[in-house]
Amino acid sequence: MSAARTRIAVYPGTFDPITNGHVDLVDRAAPLFERMIIGVAESPAKGPALPLELRVGLAREALARFPNVEVRGFNSLLAHFVAEVGGGVLLRGLRAVSDFEYEFQLASMNRHLIPDVETLFMTPAEKYGFISSSLVREISRLGGDVSAFVPPAVARALQAEWQRADNRKA
Repeated sequence: MSAARTRIAVYPGTFDPITNGHVDLVDRAAPLFERMIIGVAESPAKGPALPLELRVGLAREALARFPNVEVRGFNSLLAHFVAEVGGGVLLRGLRAVSDFEYEFQLASMNRHLIPDVETLFMTPAEKYGFISSSLVREISRLGGDVSAFVPPAVARALQAEWQRADNRKA
């Protein structure tokens, strides 16, 4: 692997929505790399609650203070996306031991698909370890306050999304 590739990290996910835990990982990882590309996966099979364009926009807003971080949406195989952007490192977050088995399986598959790319696991700060996008969505959808778990723009966007959904049902 060339030295230039190892200086570009790709942090992929659905970011449905981006949380303070995601931002924390970027905050700590960004100084380690020349460039970091946040790959927001379309992931139609996961049935994301928020459209891709909105997830990309919210991630861009949440991460705007990091000069070496770029946010891009993608709808291809992760291995193809990493090759397209010239990534040399895949960054993955681990909140708990329960995440490890799935992430280990993904890392092993990616090693076969893109053998010259390394996977780096990071854990969020303890105060963010319990936050997941799915929990944030559920709390917000049921009218709970998620402002402690997500950037302000995300909390506003979630509230607006649920109001639009309610209006469509009415």
